Amino acid sequence: MKYIQISNTDLKVSNMIMGNMRLTQLSIPAAEKLIRTALEEGINFFDHADIYGRGQCEEIFSEAIQMNPGIRDNMILQSKCGIRVPEGYFDFSKEHIIRSVDGILSRLKTDFLDILLLHRPDPLMEPEEVAEAFEQLHTSGKVKYFGVSNHNPAQIELLQKYIPYKLVINQLQFSIAHTPMIDAGISLNMKIDQAINRDSSILEYSRLNDMTIQAWSPFQHGFFEGVFLGDMEHYPELNKTIDSIAEKYGVTNTAVAVAWITRHPANIQVILGTTNPQRMKDACSGSELILTREEWYQIYKAAGNIVP
Repeated sequence: MKYIQISNTDLKVSNMIMGNMRLTQLSIPAAEKLIRTALEEGINFFDHADIYGRGQCEEIFSEAIQMNPGIRDNMILQSKCGIRVPEGYFDFSKEHIIRSVDGILSRLKTDFLDILLLHRPDPLMEPEEVAEAFEQLHTSGKVKYFGVSNHNPAQIELLQKYIPYKLVINQLQFSIAHTPMIDAGISLNMKIDQAINRDSSILEYSRLNDMTIQAWSPFQHGFFEGVFLGDMEHYPELNKTIDSIAEKYGVTNTAVAVAWITRHPANIQVILGTTNPQRMKDACSGSELILTREEWYQIYKAAGNIVP
């Protein structure tokens, strides 16, 4: 397992993250097996959100692992808040953030979060209020570090103007079949769809500002439209290319899909949302696999992208 240092923190983290969005699909014993598999593979980072299973995923996690101080010391726990369900809107008010964190801590059976993320932008955000909430949470010891999810550079800058703590994480959708973070830069000034800048150069912004990117849906195409691995109907050339490279290195196609993301010099973490222990192992085998530059571009082009 490869480990990286998150800038502006004391956290040394695995570049693979266990995502816990689907834990409600598992029994407690099955959830324990999955978490134990992640730990055995070297994963020390676990991602949650208060809306996953409407809080049940956090409860299942802490029950399955039999959370206690000894176990907690070997884990880096991250959760997210800001989406209200079932109401269906965003809420970055001070009251909601603080109440959400208290609920998260109770469900995870821990005294603190290593990282709290704001989960998708709230157009009605008042950054002064967010700053007050973060100050209270940090001073009380409930949250060590802060970040965002699915935010663009201007939204981050607006927050950072008021927040006294460095925002250290941005969680973004990224996979071989979902590459807008790369497409616009590589096809700059071309009159093609690929050249449209859809995210305000968030990849370059993150690197310039020492923000660690966490890639969600690393095996999906579209917005939860399906897994591209093995999809010979929509991605025949991509799968042939990935399978060929996987055979060369003696790993699975899952490992190659992971390695394509981690090959990028931005030191991107990959969120694994699988509920299958073997797929967890397959993904982790790509943690330290370093693709050649030629292989990385072969995969990018096989996904239907243009390299001018």
